[in-house]
Amino acid sequence: MEDLLDTWPGTLLVVSHDRYLMERVTDQQYAVLDGRFRHLPGGIDEYLRLEAAHDAGSSRRDQANPMGAASSSPTSEAAADAGAPRYSGAQVREAQKELKSVERKLAKLEEAKQAVHARMAEHDQTDFQGLGELSAEASATQEEIDALEERWMELSEIVE
Repeated sequence: MEDLLDTWPGTLLVVSHDRYLMERVTDQQYAVLDGRFRHLPGGIDEYLRLEAAHDAGSSRRDQANPMGAASSSPTSEAAADAGAPRYSGAQVREAQKELKSVERKLAKLEEAKQAVHARMAEHDQTDFQGLGELSAEASATQEEIDALEERWMELSEIVE
């Protein structure tokens, strides 16, 4: 079954308790943590680390408050523990839309960068002025890519 799933060309949703199966046949892992669906870029190891942190936090709260009265909701405590800012659903959706736009722009810029490099390779190597112009074009394209990648990272943090 692992070989079949590993070579499947389409998208699959795999739910399993077998961590080795999950790691072998999936490229991306997600989990439901604190009632939220979360992407786990670190895979199953990240899930285990987050669960251990959550369990340790729960036992500390239980010891501090033996009567079981919660001082705040688990979701807000998890957010406070993580130190991550909370975003509204509208902000997350807007970030997702912009993230897709940035990804499309990055793909186009990568193609443009490859085209400039191809033109540089085909260009007369003794024409230093022409090569300088192509090099400046490649640098400008790379700067745009760098700026978009930085924005992509910011948006990814909001979406996750």
